[in-house]
Amino acid sequence: MDEAFAGWNIARANETAKARGCLGLVSEQSLYNLLPRAIELEVLPAARSYGVGIIPWSPLSGGLLGGVLKKEREGRRRLAGIAKAATESRTDAIAAYEDLCDKLGEEPADVALAWLLRQQGVPAPIIGPRTLGQLDGAQRALSVELDAGTLAQLDEIFPGRKPAPEDYAW
Repeated sequence: MDEAFAGWNIARANETAKARGCLGLVSEQSLYNLLPRAIELEVLPAARSYGVGIIPWSPLSGGLLGGVLKKEREGRRRLAGIAKAATESRTDAIAAYEDLCDKLGEEPADVALAWLLRQQGVPAPIIGPRTLGQLDGAQRALSVELDAGTLAQLDEIFPGRKPAPEDYAW
């Protein structure tokens, strides 16, 4: 897992702070986006329970959720190395995602950010725009509407996790 803390770390830190009469954790930075959703097992439930905000980093999964296949077809991006391998291992899911975004009339990056902003306990993702257009797109994500049907389609394309132990024990 790529998160900084496990769920038990969040609980322990907050309980220790409480016992000392101090404020506990208020935020946690974790890798979280539509692709790696492992924090849904323990980190998100613990954070929600203690009122800790999750601030996801790499919200576009290194560009995989930013329209990578379309950009490559158009010659605007060349895949190599780790990005190429990561894309090849998920081509079908990424293609389905980009098709869904096209049907919605939205840019993939905006949908990925909008999805994160709909997750309970996520006040804001860490974004790293390199251009003014990317910053404008990130702001556009604030007004992207994702209805229940669209959210279900996203979960079908990129299956999430149930909180532990339900995810793996039952």
